Amino acid sequence: MNDITSAEALHHTLLTLDSHIDIPWPDGPDPFTDGPRRVDLPKMRRGGVSAGVFIAYLPQGRRSPVDEQAAFDRAMAMLYAIAAMAGTHDGITARLTSTADEVEAARRDGALAVMMAVENGHATGTDLSRLRRFRERGARYLTLTHNGHNALADAAIPRADLGDAPAEHGGLSPLGRQAIAALNALGMLVDVSHAAKSTMLQAALLSRTPVVATHSCMRALCDHPRNLDDEQLDVLRDTGGVVQVTALPAFIRPQGKESAVGLADFADHIDYAVRRIGIAHVGIGSDFDGGGGFAGWHDAGESANVTAELVRRGYGRSELALLWGGNFLRLLRRAEQVAE
Repeated sequence: MNDITSAEALHHTLLTLDSHIDIPWPDGPDPFTDGPRRVDLPKMRRGGVSAGVFIAYLPQGRRSPVDEQAAFDRAMAMLYAIAAMAGTHDGITARLTSTADEVEAARRDGALAVMMAVENGHATGTDLSRLRRFRERGARYLTLTHNGHNALADAAIPRADLGDAPAEHGGLSPLGRQAIAALNALGMLVDVSHAAKSTMLQAALLSRTPVVATHSCMRALCDHPRNLDDEQLDVLRDTGGVVQVTALPAFIRPQGKESAVGLADFADHIDYAVRRIGIAHVGIGSDFDGGGGFAGWHDAGESANVTAELVRRGYGRSELALLWGGNFLRLLRRAEQVAE
């Protein structure tokens, strides 16, 4: 058995979880069809991806009651669409899951685990009771912002066309601080991807559950405002959080294009984070169908290639298990404990 075949066999023994996957909206192909999406259920099965967190993504709009209501309605509709992925077809079973134990049980039973989350606190507007609606529907994290400030917090990339000041709230707004407490009480993780540095640092120190950056890279290797610098990484480590390294080419290499970024470039970001803050604080979140993908990891079906590159660099089974979902599941369990 050659090294590549051996690494692929190892990959398929792991519980692998991708922490951030977008869905087509408003219309998309059947998830049981191996079609144009970077992630569908056949590609997950072929690529040995055990679980995925599918995202109800809301673009930032104007902060008005009408726009925020529309964002909430869209988020709920998207969560219902994700839930509808559950079922069995052509020998593939997808199971809707909302706890770490349920993800592990699905893996044992040979089912693909489908989780869900909401990207952009714009969907809550100024009504934090909407967070409970998201959790009741099954969402396990909220990404505080997207591109553009909202009522909760400042974003890493302001939207001048929406009238954003460079630092409108100075990080979290007073409502955003209340939202952190509400998320903790509901057992939802606080996702600091897309957040301004000030927002991220404040959230990490305020949250009773360690925060997660579900799809970010290392600013020391690629100076992009969406990436985390060393100070942010150190705070993640010191508060028990996790950064899920993402597959967006422009976050991996400056002005990176899909065809010019490869597995080695991606693994460099994992290596950097592991050396800086330790294996317990690093994971993988592709952002497939939201911009993620590069040469060698175009879609979920090629996920074993990531494991092969990491094996080549000396990562063993226990380290791979942490990177491919173990650390993220630990945070989910911690969130569940805090909520209890």
